[in-house]
Amino acid sequence: MGQLVLAAKVTHVPSLMLSEQPGSPLRVARQAAVESLRELGRRASERGVTSFVVFDTHWLSNFGYHINANARHRGSFTSHEAPQMIQDLRYDLPGDTGLAEAIAGRAEDAGLNVIAHQVASLGLEYGTIVPMHYMNPDGFAKVVSVASPLFTSFEESRVLGEATRRAIDESGERVAILASGSLSHRLWPNKKLGPEAWTSVASEFNRQVDLRVLELWQSRRYREFLDMLPDYAIKCNGEGGMADTIMLFAALGLVRLPRGRRAALRLFSVLGQRPGQRGIPRRRMSHRPQARFSTLALRAGTPNSLRQTSASTATPSRIC
Repeated sequence: MGQLVLAAKVTHVPSLMLSEQPGSPLRVARQAAVESLRELGRRASERGVTSFVVFDTHWLSNFGYHINANARHRGSFTSHEAPQMIQDLRYDLPGDTGLAEAIAGRAEDAGLNVIAHQVASLGLEYGTIVPMHYMNPDGFAKVVSVASPLFTSFEESRVLGEATRRAIDESGERVAILASGSLSHRLWPNKKLGPEAWTSVASEFNRQVDLRVLELWQSRRYREFLDMLPDYAIKCNGEGGMADTIMLFAALGLVRLPRGRRAALRLFSVLGQRPGQRGIPRRRMSHRPQARFSTLALRAGTPNSLRQTSASTATPSRIC
């Protein structure tokens, strides 16, 4: 039997790659996000992860659900959205055809239109490539990328998340699920773009709601978050309709969680600190099979999500 051993909401913001360039003014601003992704990769390796399943809000589909089931992901990626940020980024990662097809099969059993593709020319999008660049650089684990349909519903995303969990449980893999996307995602209009746009916020309303979401997660008030999620996705410009987040929570079994029941999961959010620093207790390792839900990679760089501002606070960041 397989196990879900790690689950995380992560950033794929393209300016992470820009920050790697020598002399980049974004190096400091994005360093916390880079460190967070690398830490998640370390934890995945430590827990013996054999496959990553990435719900990718930058692989947007119009018709049904799609899964990249290639046995090998190999290519050179330049972003059509921001080619000045991601150019010729090479990747070479093993795929997991069996798990991809199993997810599609379980979802189809539940009535969804899902296709698992084995097409050599079907590359990965940067919602998968960027997290893997930091978390899985040597390809120690296989990768399955799942698209986010533009014309879907909360209910359909729930079904796919739960189907993903069933496929994982029936597999022989130790799996990490990544919801790759922002929290709120309102971008500045072109006329207001400038150097300050990288670290400022396009909507104060969105910023405040994002901070409230983090408070709910930190206090394990998942039911309240899920009750607000449909409105949150619409009113705060959720990237890809926040389908990745819905699928993540569904895979964790939380979407159907009865009111009043505490989830048997641990939430840890460093918000600019590492475990063991002031205010953040060191995480005790547990050998129980449940997944851990982590907000580590939210602390910096996600478009209109979080970036590091101090040791104890975080604010949404505006773009890329």
